Amino acid sequence: MSRYSGQVFGTGQLFGRISLRMIRPLLMCFVLCVVYGSSKPTETKKDRVHHEEPLSSLEHDDAKNHDYDHEAFLGQDEAKTFENLSPEESRRRLGIIVGKMDSNEDGLVSEEELKLWIRSAHQKHIHGSVEQQWHDFDLNHDGRISWDEYKNVTYGTYLEDPQADAHFDYGHMMARDERRFKVADSNADLLADRAEFAAFLHPEDHEHMRDVVVQETIEDIDKNGDGFIDLKEYIGDMFTTQDQQEGEEPDWVASEREQFSEFRDKNKDGKMDREETLDWILPSGYDNAEAEAKHLVHESDANQDGKLTKEEILDKFDIFVGSQATDFGEALMHHDEF
Repeated sequence: MSRYSGQVFGTGQLFGRISLRMIRPLLMCFVLCVVYGSSKPTETKKDRVHHEEPLSSLEHDDAKNHDYDHEAFLGQDEAKTFENLSPEESRRRLGIIVGKMDSNEDGLVSEEELKLWIRSAHQKHIHGSVEQQWHDFDLNHDGRISWDEYKNVTYGTYLEDPQADAHFDYGHMMARDERRFKVADSNADLLADRAEFAAFLHPEDHEHMRDVVVQETIEDIDKNGDGFIDLKEYIGDMFTTQDQQEGEEPDWVASEREQFSEFRDKNKDGKMDREETLDWILPSGYDNAEAEAKHLVHESDANQDGKLTKEEILDKFDIFVGSQATDFGEALMHHDEF
């Protein structure tokens, strides 16, 4: 089972009264972004490996499709424009993008140029996420978001009537948010500027936020409350009781059991501590954009020279953009170049 997708976490708004909506991890990573809706937090099956902010919220499984590569190449927020394009139009637009990637204008796209392009798309996603939410929370328009502003916008309904929904512990979630907010608030004034707010929303991209990411991960998975993640909890986080009832245990579950015993539980005490959990979800020395660039070059480099011609990329346009899978965003959809 490949591991390249993410967890989503967000707030929801209903006719001016904004309440929390938490969508727990999808598959593999821990990401924070805001989506709009009116329901309370819900849970889905998830994995936890972060490799920093994931390049895509989708599963990386080329045996099934190339959707992960599409989002990594184009950016998570750029996933609608190419959906309804014909293959011919997809190729034409991809050709324009190739010209933009070739920064030294030598007619070839190197792995480094591809890595920088992917990283740029990723940073655009992060910036857009912060800007999109900034105006929702900076209520007094002073260029800062206070904890009180965030709390009132996110948990306003709960604060007005804490007993309205006794089935979900909003108080616990608010305490977690406050803890994370304070860690992101580097100058401890309980006011977040854009950089601090970005660290709050996307903690896996910031070194000083890693402890709180690990803490939240352990809290989510550690069902017996001992502060560790044992094998049963590790598997249960990815393969739920409902999954087990729906059919036989898939092969990847057995593989994960082996991974836990051989690699996750480094001191062989039957559980993961904080340090082992950190190494699992935020492995050091891993560059997500570099790994994806290597993958795309491997898939597309017909002559095996380590660089991609425009023709090689267009020959594999379905991997890079597809005609029914992705989006290069509104800016390019309506750009004069197209």
